[in-house]
Amino acid sequence: MKSVLRVVGIITAVLVLSSCAKDDEKALEPMKLTDIDTTVQIKRLWSVNVGGKSEFLRVALRPVGDGNRIFAASRDGNVVALHPETGKEFWRNELDIELSSGPGVGEGLVVVGAADGYLIALNAESGVEQWRSNVAGESLARPVIKDDLVVAITIDNRLRALSAFDGSERWVVEQSTPRLTMRGSASPVLVGTSVIAGFDNGRLVAVNLTSGDVEWETMLSPPSGRSDLERLADIDGLISVVGQDVYASGYQGNLASIASESGQILWSRDVSSFEGVSADWNNLYTVDGEGAVIALSRRSGDETWRQNSLLRREPTVPIAFHTTVAVGDLEGYLHFFSNFDGEPVARVRVGSQAISNDPIVVADRLYVQTDAGSVAAYVVQQPKRPRNAPDIADEGA
Repeated sequence: MKSVLRVVGIITAVLVLSSCAKDDEKALEPMKLTDIDTTVQIKRLWSVNVGGKSEFLRVALRPVGDGNRIFAASRDGNVVALHPETGKEFWRNELDIELSSGPGVGEGLVVVGAADGYLIALNAESGVEQWRSNVAGESLARPVIKDDLVVAITIDNRLRALSAFDGSERWVVEQSTPRLTMRGSASPVLVGTSVIAGFDNGRLVAVNLTSGDVEWETMLSPPSGRSDLERLADIDGLISVVGQDVYASGYQGNLASIASESGQILWSRDVSSFEGVSADWNNLYTVDGEGAVIALSRRSGDETWRQNSLLRREPTVPIAFHTTVAVGDLEGYLHFFSNFDGEPVARVRVGSQAISNDPIVVADRLYVQTDAGSVAAYVVQQPKRPRNAPDIADEGA
């Protein structure tokens, strides 16, 4: 009898543990999408395949515009220039090298970063290669270009400025690298004569563009905890600038507003985000570690709304687009939420592969790239207005 009871007890324990394991797995699954009421009509203008092979690599490849063209690059080495309204190719350069970041565009150049530590500059008009320079480290952040300088950050925590004419090094700024870091880097941003960059040690640094002198350093996310994992404080996500205010966030740290001229923290909120922060004139937008989409007041940092429908769907940074914010996810969907209250207003699917990098807005169009290398353009379709005035023929009747 005792042996029977023991067997029953073992079977019961196994069933309980199996049930708990299934519950845990379910808790970690991406939240399932539910039907929404579409109140904003989103129209796809075009879609172009640039290349592929970037699935699950967290590379920094996303479109960029210069006002006349849209430029995009793929992991397998293709760089293209596209017509913003039709998607027609102006040129395509097949570099035959694995790319990890870019393009950056400016001063007649298109610059991409290669996985083997090279920066490659192409002529923006023709796509012809101008130079390539070895920066001795993979870049996972879009380079920025201003005047005669190309500025890029590499995963070894070095910020470099290269000559836009020949790729020769002008200056380098280095920060300490923690023993354990996240895969990724924040793209530098330009404010006046300074370039501001985030590093894996939780520091935000402003550097004079011409001289390479450090103007200020701010510890955005001080590491805390005993283990290397607990002390992760990378600033790897999107950094935004509005006027003279800089907005940045750190992993396991804070989201903060920083004065660009001094590095003084104007306000700080306990919001951890690996993806970074975007901004419009009124709000800041971010996603936390669980995938909640959050809007905060740009002036005070107070939370204005929170949307939990994308939990564990690895959403990108929300990007302001007309009266909405656009967010990509791991299944290739673009979600559109009201920038007023966070309610879902539209949803489209770009493709079956993940959208790992945030969309961009150029003029009145939204551009997005999937991990499969598909680039698509979208617009908000305005409803047709009824004619209030009679036709001329009607007036004469």
